Amino acid sequence: MNKFYLGCFFSLIINYASAQSKPAKRDTARQLQQVTVKGYLSEQPVLSVPASVSVIGASQIKQQPDISFVNTLNTVPGIRAEERSPGSYRLSIRGSLLRSPFGVRDVKVYFDGIPLTDAGGNTYLNALDINSIGRIEVLKGPDGSLFGANSGGVVLLNTASGIPDSTYLNAGISGGSYGLFHQKAALQVGKAKNTFNLNQSYQNYDGYRENSRMHRAYFQASDTYRYGTNNQLSAVALYSDLNYKTPGGLTFAQMQANPRSARLPTATLPGAIQQKIGITTEMFLGGLTNEYHFNSRLRNVTAVFGNHINFANPFITNYEERNESTYGLRSYFELAAIPQQNFDWKLNVGVEWQQTNSLIKNYDNNAGVKGNLNLSDKINTGQHFFFTRYAADIFKRLHAEAAVSLNYYSYDYYSQLAAANGQGERDFSPQVMPRLALSYEVTNNFIWRGSVSRGYSTPTTAEIRPTNNVINTSLQAQFGWNYETGFRLRNRDKSMFLDASVFYYRLDKAIVRRLNPDETEYYINAGGANQPGVEVAFSNWFVRRNNSDFIRGLQFNTAVAVSKFKFRDYQVAGSNFSGKRLTGVPQTVIVSSVLFNLPQSLSLFVQHNYTSSIPLNDANSVYANKYHLLQAKASWQHTIGRKTKLDFFAGADNLLNQKYSLGNDLNAVGNRYFNPSPLRNYYFGMNIGL
Repeated sequence: MNKFYLGCFFSLIINYASAQSKPAKRDTARQLQQVTVKGYLSEQPVLSVPASVSVIGASQIKQQPDISFVNTLNTVPGIRAEERSPGSYRLSIRGSLLRSPFGVRDVKVYFDGIPLTDAGGNTYLNALDINSIGRIEVLKGPDGSLFGANSGGVVLLNTASGIPDSTYLNAGISGGSYGLFHQKAALQVGKAKNTFNLNQSYQNYDGYRENSRMHRAYFQASDTYRYGTNNQLSAVALYSDLNYKTPGGLTFAQMQANPRSARLPTATLPGAIQQKIGITTEMFLGGLTNEYHFNSRLRNVTAVFGNHINFANPFITNYEERNESTYGLRSYFELAAIPQQNFDWKLNVGVEWQQTNSLIKNYDNNAGVKGNLNLSDKINTGQHFFFTRYAADIFKRLHAEAAVSLNYYSYDYYSQLAAANGQGERDFSPQVMPRLALSYEVTNNFIWRGSVSRGYSTPTTAEIRPTNNVINTSLQAQFGWNYETGFRLRNRDKSMFLDASVFYYRLDKAIVRRLNPDETEYYINAGGANQPGVEVAFSNWFVRRNNSDFIRGLQFNTAVAVSKFKFRDYQVAGSNFSGKRLTGVPQTVIVSSVLFNLPQSLSLFVQHNYTSSIPLNDANSVYANKYHLLQAKASWQHTIGRKTKLDFFAGADNLLNQKYSLGNDLNAVGNRYFNPSPLRNYYFGMNIGL
């Protein structure tokens, strides 16, 4: 199957390249807008960026179901987003999910330039509503030179907004299988110097399995004031109230007997329904960002931010509450060169600082009700780093970047009960994270690139103080070097784009999750891993957008990721897993889609996801089967009068009725690996814009 897909893909490219050698009809080809990336502090064309970066725009986000980040993020080669049950996200970039029983770790996430990842390394991505996001940039591979400690990559989320001086109101409602209901609204009031945005949404979903209902109420406001010459002050605030039940894992036999069942009780432990297990996350986040231009060459961008999290998790064995507060600052200066014909450069110097204070309490779980207090710990985590970047363009062909950061990380802890944890502190030695990258413009539409960078990822608060309730002061940071090369190719009218890369990441002291017989977890450093891979992204308008033909446009996209990741030297508890495939990582993922634009503002979007088998334990003795996911969405847009726009849509997911698990429990106790995903399901809805 893999060879078939790859053969078709490269045959398609060759045939297309041959066709492009023929003269194009100028009256039918349309120039498409150039895609740019803003993640490296200055806006630049994605074609020439000497890094593996992917951009997901508003139009791409719109094609996917608007209830989750998962389908959207999985269109990027190298990203694996999972949702074990509604609201329960996991996310990795070019790596394993061994560190993430749930949530996002080893990836740095920013929200409108403000770190969503706290000083303790935790990211509550599932608190956000994707309808508030208008653009996503993914920087793949370690990039601590500008963004601090990470060994997986960086995700930059930018809020949705229209033309700055425009005013509009959008609202939508949708529903679907398994009790899905989603409502959203967005208001923008734009004036010459000020733009105000307000986003609101509510989502409820009963879920496919027992004990999997979720609901989220979400509010987000932002305001941008423009002053002076190109200066602006922006404020953003959000509130999210997320609650979801967790059905828990099943054995293979239990999944075959009843895939909709929640985790069943055993002779020694109650089940998910009996303990009413689930997660509640209440988030408050706010920040101010000021961009000030001293003159045409020098500018400063400074952000101050903070957030507060109320987290509760009644689990099988205990009831955990976390109260977390984060505050911080990010500021950098940019100095640009005096423009010259054959030489241009920019220099950035900055700092980011964060402090997260966590109060973690564990109680007995009496069927979803807090019982006796067993443990109460305070953990205060601080991290800061200084960074600098020099980028130069030479003869408008060679683009060179050299960047480096100096990273500091420490934590202290104190047990409020006279328990074994006691009190103490730990300072990690400062770490240098360099990055060197080059790209060369062979022709105006063909760019070759290469880079070398160091990854470094400190243990998170949830790993230092895991569910076994023992503070692990011996856990070390993981680190590694990433070597990468690749190229980008486009045609003259920018309707075709090809991005290919080959990389090798050598990871040392990998942090992995282990489980005790009572299912409490702990973390260890487990040697290292070799992670070579190939990623290809291809997009083309095979039928250019037009206003006369029956097919008003036909766009094909595909993303291919081949990940040959293996443990290098991993020995634990008398077992040697060296040479085994990295747990939780499929070797091949191919996501392809076709968009048809038709007369009368009709459109049809079809997407196919092929994921190869996935090892579910370190010994590679149990695998999740490969699967093919087919989804489709039809839309119709209609305009009433001069301003009112209606959009009706209907879609279906898992049209092939595949039995699969989008998010498995790795190294699960009792062989409860599987979290079955919904069979064929449907959704429909409408949007209105004024």
